[in-house]
Amino acid sequence: MILAARNFLELLGYSLILLWRSLAQVGPMFRRPRRLLDQCFFMGNATVGLVILLSFAIGAVLALQTGYSFQDFGAKEYIGSIVGLSMVRELGPVMTAILVVGRIGSATTAEIASMRVYKEVDALVTMNIPPERLLVTPRLVAILFIMPILTLMSIVAGWAGGAIVAHNTSWIDLNYMSYYNTLARFVTDSAVTDGILKGEFFGVSVVLISCAVGLRASGGPRQIGESVTRAVVLSIIYILFTDYFVTELLLSLH
Repeated sequence: MILAARNFLELLGYSLILLWRSLAQVGPMFRRPRRLLDQCFFMGNATVGLVILLSFAIGAVLALQTGYSFQDFGAKEYIGSIVGLSMVRELGPVMTAILVVGRIGSATTAEIASMRVYKEVDALVTMNIPPERLLVTPRLVAILFIMPILTLMSIVAGWAGGAIVAHNTSWIDLNYMSYYNTLARFVTDSAVTDGILKGEFFGVSVVLISCAVGLRASGGPRQIGESVTRAVVLSIIYILFTDYFVTELLLSLH
């Protein structure tokens, strides 16, 4: 337990140092934006389909469960508000971040850990090229651009899934107009902004953890797989653990 806590604190400290060094490389990176554009394309292309599909299914199931619970109280018209707020404040950003862990975080850790194990990172240092400039900064900046788009897609897909189920399920039978009127009444601009900010925080954290774990890899090919597993597990635990504190902070600002 003590060893695990010490390893976690070492990784946390290394991640903060890595973030600081990466921020110093933002200017030089924009002089050659090709790597940034490649990362943006990879991150968007790798996750957008899964985000839409999973969020649509979550919104559909949420509307089904809510409709079943509300039918005895004559409150079916509030399904839109439940699905809308749930997707905006919690399910949209959190599920998008978890998908980013599985698709982007794992690939990032595997690539950087491979470069570390096979001494490619050492070669960059020998040539006086900061590894952060090529390996970390483009990914952090790319996720800043991509994560709000993915989060918004997740939210809208969840809303659409809930609307379709609420309208086409016989014992709910809620028309689209009632669903979206209730949703628009309860989902405010500040709620959408909070959801985007939460997704942004999780996305940057996942990429930073993945890069830090990859750069700390050592040994042989077996350690590459162990690094990927460690990065995925740590990222998911981090998302679930910090979700409460991020939510409380955002709510306290209103």
